[in-house]
Amino acid sequence: MRPRLAARLALLAIGGVALLAYHNSFGVPFVFDDASSIVTNPTIRRLWPLTDVLAGPATNVTAQGRPLLNLSLALNYAAGGTAVAGYHVVNLLIHAVAGLVLFGIVRRLVGARVALATALIWVAHPLQTESVTYTIQRTEALMALFYLLTFYGFVRAVQASSEGGDLSRHFPGVMREPGRPGRAGWWLGCSVVACAAGMATKEVMATTPLMVLLFDRTFVAGRLREAWRLRRGYYLGLVGTWLLLAWLVFRTGGNRGGSVGFGVDVAPWDYWLTQFKAVAQYLRLTLWPQPLVFEYGSFWIERLGGIVVEALLVFSLLAATIAGLWRRAWWGFLGAWFFGVLAPTSLAPGTTQMIVEHRMYLALAAPCLALAVGLEAALRPRARMAVLVALVGGLTLRTIARNEDYRTEVALWRDTIAQRPANPLAHFMLASAWERAGQPGRAQASYEEALRLKPDFSIGHENLGELLLRQSRPAEAIASFEAALRLQPEFADAHMNLGNALLFTGHVAEALAHLATAVRLNPDLAEPRYNLGQALAAAGRREAAQVEWVAALARPAGSPEVHRAAHAQLADALALSGRPAAAVPHYEAVLRMRPDDAAAHHNLGSALFELGRLGEAARHYESALRLAPDFPGAREHLALVRARLKN
Repeated sequence: MRPRLAARLALLAIGGVALLAYHNSFGVPFVFDDASSIVTNPTIRRLWPLTDVLAGPATNVTAQGRPLLNLSLALNYAAGGTAVAGYHVVNLLIHAVAGLVLFGIVRRLVGARVALATALIWVAHPLQTESVTYTIQRTEALMALFYLLTFYGFVRAVQASSEGGDLSRHFPGVMREPGRPGRAGWWLGCSVVACAAGMATKEVMATTPLMVLLFDRTFVAGRLREAWRLRRGYYLGLVGTWLLLAWLVFRTGGNRGGSVGFGVDVAPWDYWLTQFKAVAQYLRLTLWPQPLVFEYGSFWIERLGGIVVEALLVFSLLAATIAGLWRRAWWGFLGAWFFGVLAPTSLAPGTTQMIVEHRMYLALAAPCLALAVGLEAALRPRARMAVLVALVGGLTLRTIARNEDYRTEVALWRDTIAQRPANPLAHFMLASAWERAGQPGRAQASYEEALRLKPDFSIGHENLGELLLRQSRPAEAIASFEAALRLQPEFADAHMNLGNALLFTGHVAEALAHLATAVRLNPDLAEPRYNLGQALAAAGRREAAQVEWVAALARPAGSPEVHRAAHAQLADALALSGRPAAAVPHYEAVLRMRPDDAAAHHNLGSALFELGRLGEAARHYESALRLAPDFPGAREHLALVRARLKN
């Protein structure tokens, strides 16, 4: 078969397997961090000005400090709002294209057969589901795509340069190209651009320049000094992308909201000990991807004896990797790839997420290639094909089954709890999912289980309080909010909701104190301002209340419902104070957001009546009666307007 035809068929196979494996993911709802990074992310609501999109959200969400990820979400939002299908289609396209680029790299080094096997296993592997099916982990897949493109550009440049033949000493199947220095320079430029794009997507990209240099030293130049001499400008370009990454990390605080980095309140050694279990788990799931766990929860190593086996495994693999690199063997570089990709998340201490399956997305390429090489060496062509088809088929079926675990939030968290029953975060998230599913009793039970497992879980106390307050159980809610504040005195949401609960029970002065604290802690959010306005109005300070409602409307970081409520309260206050002309725009804003609001139609009609705009007033009274035939006073007011119109 001609090489080009074989390559096209291979590309169709990779794309087909990717589509088959993820065909049932398009209806998966937003889960976990999807809410903060997509549903309530104000910076993806419009594409212009582009600087706002690239600046991204200011709060600690997955999209923070990752401008290209945020831009991709904004493009999705522009195309289809928060409809989930579009986001999953883009995730699948990124995954498939990454598989194709992986195929392109391996094909140029060891030939099409091994490349096809590598890419098919990698694309179909169930360990990839967290990076593809879980929407916001697009960041991992998109970063991996740029990582692979950086390598692809380098390999193409080497093959187009005069020393391209050096690769054939290590890779007998290497594709040869005629020496074209100009073309080589173009490919190196593309490689630097891809590296910069990756730095703007996720911090794990930081290892890319070092990995390219290691590949160059191992397979092309022979020595680090020679690699630097041959391609000094290229490596300066790659190193320059670190400046972009450093700036992005610095402007977002450098520690992902206090959860990751050497500045967090976790001793590095304590975190590093957990990574022996993490790496061992990743390797086990590579070989046998079951059970997969969406959220492993936090854990710490109490006894060194508990990680002896895992530590021996990791140190043995590291020793083999170093030996392989010393001998310039391909398997040594695969070990370096595996550990190099995992290094940023394994070495930077964190307070949560000691094991996260999406971290294996790119690292998985190394064991997939090793397996493909092993199949090529150990089996005859027919047996090799049969084994590959069976393996890829089995992996694809397992991926399809894993996608079913994501079909609802409740299903995903129940599956997580089945695997990690002592994980308080999983019980907490199940409680939130039960709330959204309209099951408050089950939600309360799950919150209480989360708090039994972790009594100092401040956000658990706070959310339980919110649930109780919505059930009109203010005394119990107040106790939960106070428990949250004992654990975390500067907890803005707890102050806000405690203020709401106190206002509900008539303790206006105490409510004002907590709501003012919430505004101080979160001055840029609309909801605390709105609630403070409500408390000021209850205290009879109506002018001060109006100031807060206006301030709430000036804050873009707020839900549309909060803005609608602020417009409604401000309109009513202005109308009652004898300023109907000022009230009309606010009533109109309410109706733009909720056209079926009978009260807003009625009150707008009354304001228009005061202004002498009788025809418009009649239309709004009629709308109020159409929506709510028994709306108090609407028929009398409409009759009065009609009588005035006749006269």
